[in-house]
Amino acid sequence: MIQANQYLDAKGLACPMPIVKTKKAMNDLEEGHVLEVQATDKGSIADLAAWSSSVGHQYLGTVEEADVLYHYIRKGTNEPEVEKTFEHTIPLDEIQSQEGLILDVREAAEYSFGHIEGAISIPLGELDSRMTELDKEKEVYVICRTGKRSDLAAQLLAKNGFKKVYNVLPGMTEWDGKIEKEI
Repeated sequence: MIQANQYLDAKGLACPMPIVKTKKAMNDLEEGHVLEVQATDKGSIADLAAWSSSVGHQYLGTVEEADVLYHYIRKGTNEPEVEKTFEHTIPLDEIQSQEGLILDVREAAEYSFGHIEGAISIPLGELDSRMTELDKEKEVYVICRTGKRSDLAAQLLAKNGFKKVYNVLPGMTEWDGKIEKEI
């Protein structure tokens, strides 16, 4: 294992809690020190990597042992962290009346157990390598469970030339419309 300066137990927590707890732990860490985050949520791999990048920390990587993911993050500068949020949002209850693509960036298992009819699945961890599957000219409505992963995904798409991107808030936890299942 990698030598860490501090340890955080986030086992059993789902998005966005591993990020919330990591953010708090990073505030107490000195610049250049390494935090080990222990998690069981498979989505935490993409979530913590994207979050780290968005606030100026270095995501060193993940080691998996016996269903526990050990994430390693090196703290960036001691400048105050300013978490970027994607500026273009749309309320959850408005997306079905819109033209465009609904992009679900949750993990495959989350998508399989219930997603908005017609949504396509590209988990956040795969988005960088699969964004060529998306049309840059179409409106893209990005959704996840709570709005955190979709925010990071929307930022990534915009950074790569997508002009019509919207983060859907608050996310699938509040969806009360029809869902499709693929189980």
